[in-house]
Amino acid sequence: MGDAIGQMPASAVGIAVSPLPLIAVILMLATPRGRSNGIAFAAGWTISLALLVTVIVLAGSGADASRHDGGPAIWTLWLKLGLGVLFLLMGIKQWKDRPREGHAAQQPGWMKAIDHFTPGKSAGLAAALAVANPKNLVLAVGGSVSLASSTAGTGGKTVAAALMMLIASLCATLPLGV
Repeated sequence: MGDAIGQMPASAVGIAVSPLPLIAVILMLATPRGRSNGIAFAAGWTISLALLVTVIVLAGSGADASRHDGGPAIWTLWLKLGLGVLFLLMGIKQWKDRPREGHAAQQPGWMKAIDHFTPGKSAGLAAALAVANPKNLVLAVGGSVSLASSTAGTGGKTVAAALMMLIASLCATLPLGV
């Protein structure tokens, strides 16, 4: 189990420090339906990430993500390399698309409409920010593949996946407690 838990902290923390869900939940808490929208957002975030991680860990475990000598399968190493290259390309694109000096960045449309969100829309936005955001998707896939390729048994992988979801959901759940 220690192997599985040791594989996921970087991915979980990377998802947890994402500023978009933190901004979204804080903005939602300041709306007229703040409590219900905030809870729906946190639930949508946590559930969508949990589903993504569960599917990938189950698929990776079924696809023999670890070799018989205890190391990760070659395909998992190639996948992680590909995800690293994808991060590099996303960074280059973000650098090119940044606002030039003297130009203001445009506010996203969902931030303008957040006052009129229902709990359903809040949960939908959370799901979109959790799994459709390329950064979170890459981190969740990388962490999940690491869990799947660990030498831990089913129980160890389950505990590690639950711990990953707990850590990754802190950005959306902590503001509710405050």
